[in-house]
Amino acid sequence: MDVKLVREEAIEATNRAFWDRSGFVPDEDSDEWEDEYRRQFDLAKKRHATDRPADTRPIVAAAPPEEEPGWAALTGPPTQIRWAAALRADRLKEIRDSGIREWLATTWTRSKSWIDTSSLPTATFLKRIEPHYVQHRRQADERARQLSAEQQAKAAAADEIRRQVEEAAITVEGLIELVDIADRFPVLPIKAKLAELDTAERNLRVFETEDPAVLMVLEKAGTSRGEYGIERDEGLVADLRLYARVLELW
Repeated sequence: MDVKLVREEAIEATNRAFWDRSGFVPDEDSDEWEDEYRRQFDLAKKRHATDRPADTRPIVAAAPPEEEPGWAALTGPPTQIRWAAALRADRLKEIRDSGIREWLATTWTRSKSWIDTSSLPTATFLKRIEPHYVQHRRQADERARQLSAEQQAKAAAADEIRRQVEEAAITVEGLIELVDIADRFPVLPIKAKLAELDTAERNLRVFETEDPAVLMVLEKAGTSRGEYGIERDEGLVADLRLYARVLELW
């Protein structure tokens, strides 16, 4: 006797029994489902012991249901997932509204939800889910408005930063020149990075230090590397911070 085959037959018979009797299938972890499964397992063992073929009907089609790209994966016991996938595909074929179809296909992920509503006519099903879809649309519209407002605020902030940079005539070449003419100091431990100045020939990373009068520069030029301190100038620091903000916008 093939125990695996007996078990699969018992699982399908259990789900079919609940569906035919009650119109829904409880969770496989429930005592109710477990009791029925044990009964069906004993029946399946007896059939296989006498080499009689199983007389239970399969609850899912052999061919997988047609699903569109973007549909969410269903959750639940494997037997319910196979069944619910076929029910979902059939139900969505009957719904013309693309918005409702997308909402159902991407948010209705519990297999049990599709199984429990499978006996409802499509018109009744749509009427039942309408309040939930309306709430979903309201929340989606509010999120879209918030996103639009955030994007507009970011765009306005970016325009203001660019305007300040243009007014101050800040360029990467000019900042490097200010670093080059600053007084040099011994190397100190670095803290937060102020900005990175990058050209075809040189790359300078400028950092704060624990000394309020000193900045640290880590420089690369071709194959050479160097590090040195420079005198901290608040005008230079302000320009470096503004330039760094411009780079974040790119």
